[in-house]
Amino acid sequence: MVRIIGILIGLFFTAAVLWALATGAYTVASQGYLTEKTAETEFHKHPRELKLASDGWGGHWGEEDLAQLQRGYQVYKEVCAACHSLRHVALRDLAQLGYSEAEVKAEAASWTVPGVDPATGEATTRPGTPTDYFPSPYPNDIAARAANNNAIPPDLSLITKARHEGPAYAYSLLTGYAEAPAELKQEFPGFETPAGLYFNPYFANLNIAMPPPLHSEGQVTYADGTKASVDQMAHDVAAFLVWTAEPSLGKRNQTGWPVLGFLLFATILAYLAKQQVWANAKRRKD
Repeated sequence: MVRIIGILIGLFFTAAVLWALATGAYTVASQGYLTEKTAETEFHKHPRELKLASDGWGGHWGEEDLAQLQRGYQVYKEVCAACHSLRHVALRDLAQLGYSEAEVKAEAASWTVPGVDPATGEATTRPGTPTDYFPSPYPNDIAARAANNNAIPPDLSLITKARHEGPAYAYSLLTGYAEAPAELKQEFPGFETPAGLYFNPYFANLNIAMPPPLHSEGQVTYADGTKASVDQMAHDVAAFLVWTAEPSLGKRNQTGWPVLGFLLFATILAYLAKQQVWANAKRRKD
C-alpha cells in the first residue's frame, strides 16, 4: 500500500512538472520569441563577466576585500543614494565593512532619517543612529515617480539576488550606456530611444529610464586613493550590493563546510549503527 501511494505521489509531481514545462513553452511561443525576431531579442546582451571575492561556495570577504566594499559604499552614498534606497540594511551593519564603532556612529549621523518632534508630535527629520536603517530618498512612491519620469527607482537591498547573475548585471548595466548601434537601426528601422530614456543593451528592452549614474572618471574621490574610473566605480558598487543582499554571506559559507562535514560523518555513523542493529535480525532471517 505504501509503495502504491509513493508511486501515485511521484506521478503527481511528474505531471505537475510536465504541465509547468508545457505552459511555459506555450507562453514563450505565443509571445513570438521563437518565430519573430525583435530588437530586444537580437541586441540584448548577456552580462559581462565579473569576478568578486564573494563568488562560489567558499566566497567571503577577507581583510583586503573590505577596502573595495568601503569604496562601493562610498559610490552608493555619493551617487546611488540620491534615487535608490537600501531599506533592508541597518546602518549598524557598516561595522562589518571594517569601520570602527566611532566611524559607524559618524556615518550614521551623516544620514538624515524620518523622526518625530517630541515637543509637538509632528513628523520631522533627525541625524541617523546605528540602529536606523538606510533612509529612502523619497517620502512616498508618488514623489519617486514625479522625480523620475514616472518610474520608481528600485530598492537596491536585494537587487543582486533579484536579477539573474545579479552582480554582473549591475556592473554591466552601469557601464553599458551607449548610442544605439547602426546595425540595430538598419535591421529594425522602427526602433528608437524615446526622449527621457537611454539606450543600454544590458537592459531587457534596451531603453532604460535611469540616466547614466556613473558618467565620468573621478566622479567619486576615493578615500584610499584608488583611481575612480567608471569601470572601477561600477565594480566596487556591484561588490557592495552583493554585501547588502547578504551581509552574513562570508560567515554562512565558512560555517557551511563544517556543518556539511558533520552531517556526512553523522550519516556514516547512522549507516554503520543500522548495519550493527539489524545484523542479528538478518542472520536469523537467513
